[in-house]
Amino acid sequence: MTSSSRVSAALLYAGMIVGALITLLPFALGLLTSFTSAHQFATGTPLQLPHPPTLANYGDLGGAGFGRAAAVTALMTAVILVGQLTFSVLAAYAFARLDFAGRDVLFWVYIATLMVPGTVTVVPLYLMMAQAGLRNTFWALVLPFMFGSPYAIFLLREHFRQIPNDLINAARLDGANTLDVITHVVIPSSRPVLAALTLITVVSQWNNFMWPLVITSGHKWRVLTVATAELQSRFNAQWTLVMAATTLAIVPLVLLFIASQRHIVASIVLSGVK
Repeated sequence: MTSSSRVSAALLYAGMIVGALITLLPFALGLLTSFTSAHQFATGTPLQLPHPPTLANYGDLGGAGFGRAAAVTALMTAVILVGQLTFSVLAAYAFARLDFAGRDVLFWVYIATLMVPGTVTVVPLYLMMAQAGLRNTFWALVLPFMFGSPYAIFLLREHFRQIPNDLINAARLDGANTLDVITHVVIPSSRPVLAALTLITVVSQWNNFMWPLVITSGHKWRVLTVATAELQSRFNAQWTLVMAATTLAIVPLVLLFIASQRHIVASIVLSGVK
């Protein structure tokens, strides 16, 4: 390795380290703050280490109804995830493998809805849910997001088109119907892509704030994002409590990412090979 290449590599690694620090330091500061007492946070500096560390902030979250909000968020995310994956797989297979009149036109019209900002649909969706008597219910939280998404259908359609026809034809010769082909051929060969979509869906729905804020009221169907936002005003902006809530909200997503790393890397490699 020449001296110039060593300098380039050193600069590259230095830039990556700086970028990692800029990304991770806010999370580290939030974690430290969550273990800091309210008195120390008010009298000390923000970068001061907790002395001594305390779990009182996490204990106070129980009295703020944070546990119920976490359960509602987990249930909402799970229902939306199952619905989105199920309907996205079915729709993507239809657009990729079935021949019917207007297939491509319908597909591109549906994909064009990606260009419509989500905030534009908030008022129409709210009116629909209110007229159906579903406002401030669990189904109002999940129904607008259960039936697939343009991004997921587009990604799956492109992947399904790359599956060799020989695999599908062999399944047909064995007497498999369309649902059997999807279940036993398409889905097993699409696990990396489905894992990436799972992570994207869980993160987006777990962090959803606008729609739950608009469609629900009170504490019964309050989700984590709304509950965390309410902590800032309900407890007079006690940031140690807010940081504890934020830390608890992030932990499941971090664990999910760690568990699905292998599948995410596989999906990236698969996309690169294609």
